[in-house]
Amino acid sequence: MSPDRPLALEELPARLWSELVRASRDRHHGWRLPVLATVDPQGSPQARTVVLRGADAALGELVCYTDRRSPKVSQLRADGRGVLVFWCARLSWQLRAQVRIGVEEDGARVQAAWARVAGQPAARDYLAPAPPGTAGLQGGWGTGGEPAGIADEPQAVHHLALLSARVMALDWLELDRRHGPRRAGVDAQGCAQWLIP
Repeated sequence: MSPDRPLALEELPARLWSELVRASRDRHHGWRLPVLATVDPQGSPQARTVVLRGADAALGELVCYTDRRSPKVSQLRADGRGVLVFWCARLSWQLRAQVRIGVEEDGARVQAAWARVAGQPAARDYLAPAPPGTAGLQGGWGTGGEPAGIADEPQAVHHLALLSARVMALDWLELDRRHGPRRAGVDAQGCAQWLIP
């Protein structure tokens, strides 16, 4: 696609998934850090930034990591519906993905994810002795940078879980000064249609 030619409707589904895959691998991509919105058991909206760790167009799946003790896990077990909102300033694109989220706490995919994270600074997040959001010194970590009670344990138990989000629909909005705003919807089967911005 030429930068001077607007993206055609039939090109949109493949291009969106291409950008999602790229974002899951490139920490500098604007879509790397979407906002995940859910509803808690009291009916209050909850939103938080997550990291996009995987995207599979064939499966229609997006993957993020979380601590299995996080409040969002119990919220998603009660109601798996959610929305992921992405913004990329470079593209001037917003993407809203309506998703159905499952939580994986064990199994081959979780262990493979942990193997990728274990040697990185992010591993600390999944080894902390207290759940996310708990009050305490540096989130439950000691002053030496090690989690309280973990430093002397060679086989510390991690709390990493996967959020597997099956995409039900995509809503794309382009804010382009040259061509004007454009909006389109893409359903779970990959069929796209123009929408009024």
